[in-house]
Parts: sequence; C-alpha cells; structure tokens
Amino acid sequence: MSVEFAKLHAAGNDYIAVDGRGIDRDWGALSKAMSLLAFGVGSDGIVLVQDSKVAQIRMRVYNPDGSEAEMSGNGIRLFSKFVIDRKIALPSEDGLTVETGGGVRTVWPTMEGDKMVAAKVAMGIPTFVPSEIPVDTSQTGDLEIIKEYPIQAGDRDLKITCLAVGNPHAVVVMDEPVEDFPLLEVGPYVESHKLFPNRINFEIVNVISRSKIRARIFERGAGETLSSGTGSTASASAARAHGLVDDAVDVILDGGVLRISWDESGEAFLQGPAVEVFTGVWSD
Repeated sequence: MSVEFAKLHAAGNDYIAVDGRGIDRDWGALSKAMSLLAFGVGSDGIVLVQDSKVAQIRMRVYNPDGSEAEMSGNGIRLFSKFVIDRKIALPSEDGLTVETGGGVRTVWPTMEGDKMVAAKVAMGIPTFVPSEIPVDTSQTGDLEIIKEYPIQAGDRDLKITCLAVGNPHAVVVMDEPVEDFPLLEVGPYVESHKLFPNRINFEIVNVISRSKIRARIFERGAGETLSSGTGSTASASAARAHGLVDDAVDVILDGGVLRISWDESGEAFLQGPAVEVFTGVWSD
C-alpha cells in the first residue's frame, strides 16, 4: 500500500506526517522503516492523523524504533500545520483542539496567508508526582517528588529531577557544559534505568540566566535530537522547580530556540516554528 506523506521540522526536530484516517496498518513498523536515514525518509518519527471523539482531531506519535509516544510538543505543532494547511481540521477563535496520548491539547497557530508558520501549544501542568510520571516508587521510597535524586548511569553519577509533561522526563541541571557531556553514551542508561517502567526521556541543562537555558535532549525511542518540545518544557520546568528561572524562558537547542512560559495556574506553554520541507509517496 502506498502512503502519501509530508516531511516537516520544528527547530530541527523532524517528523513525517501521514493522514491515517480510515487506514488500518502497522504504523509502528512503518515509522521504523520510514525514519531510517539513507534507507528511509529519515526522521524522529511519525505523527499520524486520526479522527477523534473528544477533540477536533487526534494525533498519534510513533518513534523511530516503532514504539508509540504519548505526546510530542514539536510533533503537535507539525501535526497542526499538516492538518490546518490541508484543511483537514481548522482552528476556531479558541484554537485547534488535538487529542493526544497525554490528553487533549490546544494549539494556537500563527498564520501567514493560508499557511501555518508557528504555534503556541498548551502543554498542561507539569506533574512531579512519581506515580504519574511514572517512577518505580518501590525503589525510591516515600519521596513526594524525585528532585536531584542520585542514580548511576554507566560510569556517571547523576542527580535527576523527574516530571511528566504528557510523557516522562528525567532532567539533570548541571554546571558542566552540556556540549562536553557524553550524552550519546549515557543517554541509553538513563532511558532504560530500572526506575522507569515505561522508559524515560533524558535532558541535560545549563542555566545561563533567569530567562535563558541551554539544553541537550535524548528522546526515548529516538536518541539525541536537535530539539524537543516536551523535552524543552521539561527542562525549563525542572529549572523553574529549582528556583533558577522566571516565568518565561528561552531554551537554546542544537536545532534552534523554543520559548516556554507558564500562566498563574502553573500550566506550561510552548512556542516555536513549524516548517514543511517536502512531500512524497512511500511505496511498500
């Protein structure tokens, strides 16, 4: 079966968008094949369009290893551009509502003519409750939050802060320059650490100022990525929980800059670009 697709990126975090409405197939296997460099299209995964009974449209996210993720902050912006530009679903004055595995999210697009070029996404209120991340609390005891919790990952001793923003994250705020940290070597140990029954995304962070941080991101099921919306949200939220940043933060990533802010209720918002690169047809 041939599949029409679009390749998009958000600050270097690239996804393949596919309209999967009414199509029954193994989307995880397709993501695994299409995400390969050289042999496939090359991407950080697939964002899949499906019908929703609880929102205007439903997004499913598949990683390059074929596993399904609950949520992607960059992915939902690219997904929204795909459906808005093609008029599959159109925003109202209150934005576009999207069902995800991490709950219903609202996206407010920035338009140039009839094309979406950027968006702001309501990411929900980050949770630090271990059971909601989830973290195996049989190993951590009765801790109310996992904040600067010591673990060993490979030959590195780390102090992690854990939270969920629709998907699980472990963040290390460090003095060592993130450019010097062996993320590709240490990332797999953190991702698959025994504390995390569903594996975890891993971020390392330098705080530059009250309004700016530098982050590198190792995504569960994908490896190191040039940027990540949920990873940026988690990085900024962890720094905020430590009292190191204010209520609006620019996150500097290898692929660009994303902005994270919070409202009075504690809900996080993600802002950044959305770019379509090309379209094509995948033939099995």
